[in-house]
Amino acid sequence: MAEKKNVQEQDLNQLLKVRREKLLELQAAKKDPFQITKYDVTHHSQEIKDHFDTMEGQVVRIAGRVMQKRVMGKASFCNVQDLEGNIQSYVARDDIGEESYKDFKKYDIGDIVGIEGKVFKTKTGEISVHASSVVLLTKSLQILPEKYHGLTNTDLRYRQRYTDLIMNEEVKDTFIKRSKIISAIRRYLDTQGFMEVETPMLVSNAGGAAARPFETHYNALDEDVKLRISLELYLKRLIVGGMERVYEIGRVFRNEGVDTRHNPEFTLMELYQAYTDYYGMMDLTENMFRYVAKEVLGTTEVTYGDQVIDLGKPFERLTMIDVVKKYTGVDFDEVADTEAAKKLADKHHVEYESRHTKGDILSMFFEEFCEDKLVQPTFIMDHPIEISPLTKKKPDKPEYVERFELFITGREMANAYSELNDPIDQRERFKAQEAAFAAGDEEANHTDEDFLNALEIGMPPTGGIGYGIDRLVMLLTNSPAIRDVLLFPTMKSLGGKDQ
Repeated sequence: MAEKKNVQEQDLNQLLKVRREKLLELQAAKKDPFQITKYDVTHHSQEIKDHFDTMEGQVVRIAGRVMQKRVMGKASFCNVQDLEGNIQSYVARDDIGEESYKDFKKYDIGDIVGIEGKVFKTKTGEISVHASSVVLLTKSLQILPEKYHGLTNTDLRYRQRYTDLIMNEEVKDTFIKRSKIISAIRRYLDTQGFMEVETPMLVSNAGGAAARPFETHYNALDEDVKLRISLELYLKRLIVGGMERVYEIGRVFRNEGVDTRHNPEFTLMELYQAYTDYYGMMDLTENMFRYVAKEVLGTTEVTYGDQVIDLGKPFERLTMIDVVKKYTGVDFDEVADTEAAKKLADKHHVEYESRHTKGDILSMFFEEFCEDKLVQPTFIMDHPIEISPLTKKKPDKPEYVERFELFITGREMANAYSELNDPIDQRERFKAQEAAFAAGDEEANHTDEDFLNALEIGMPPTGGIGYGIDRLVMLLTNSPAIRDVLLFPTMKSLGGKDQ
């Protein structure tokens, strides 16, 4: 086995050497492709195929990567891949000239070419371009991986996404859809009167979520700063300032592990709307998810794995207490206090720490026994106050808050509040968070005095929500892991640098 691998490596090294020799020959003949600065492309592959009836005989200029090549004496065929797909080109010596044809025969798979010619259909019925000129635009000095590595090495695919995009059409389609999803979100929010804004990424106090921040040092100010973990606190400042409907789509950074649902940097969208509450956020969310699915996929029935997710039906709405009772039989309304909750946790083998309260344990029961069962769109409402430091209390049940999380395919897709706008209550919540941090909770929030000052100036009743854009893209592209929808996911370096 080792001997076979050595032979393959020697063969590969020889092929790489040949490619560099071909480049040297081109440069010696003053045909260096890297000296070419532009090529005027008039059409793409799918456009030509879709409009063949009106384009037959038309002269076009296409450009792309050579993916297949068949040399047959005085005439050859090559397959060129561009943004939209692949198209065949017929290249004949008598049409492009003897010298150009001689050069063309030396081109390699992976080279990037520009081809001018007429649109026609071959005897076998394949729509093609009959070349009148072929120009080498870029010499590929590497071998595309299919020949030697295959595409089963997912680690290599994530590290070399550029190669993955070349070799896997469905991967490119995923990222084209990602762009369309974000564009559709923006269009929908524009129709609802929202304004897109930008807020700081480097902050002195990374609040708004339960997560450990990344820390760095700002040399010019000689201050330690953090990368934001949320967009919340700055967007709320804008609501105070009178911007009644705002949203931001941006990267946030959480110093946590990597798995199928988590990446340390990910795309979050948060929006805030004055004079509404968490019910308004539910309505907006349902309508937006339906709109985006219809715009991008043409349907509100989304296939994910072996499930069909119906975004067209009204999303189910359950309280956290109700769903825990449904799947465990435990009614936390009947649980007297923290001590009783801990006894229940022991009975059901739910691990907790001494600092945890009844509300924390209710949340743990939900995560342990309920979350993965929420396949169809479900709003889980009315969380315990202990895990919701920025949310309004329920007037009739002050140990719980007006909060919901949206779950689809057993995954959290959104998190929303009737936002806390009482500065006195907010200060007390921050104190509780500081105490939790002192007791060992590294994800607890810290007091933000400027934010408290903003609340004292006055924030109207407000509904707010955060969406994990990457998870929405996973849903709408039937992607099993978050890395499949991130162009460049976080990877451990190989020997100090990616290879």
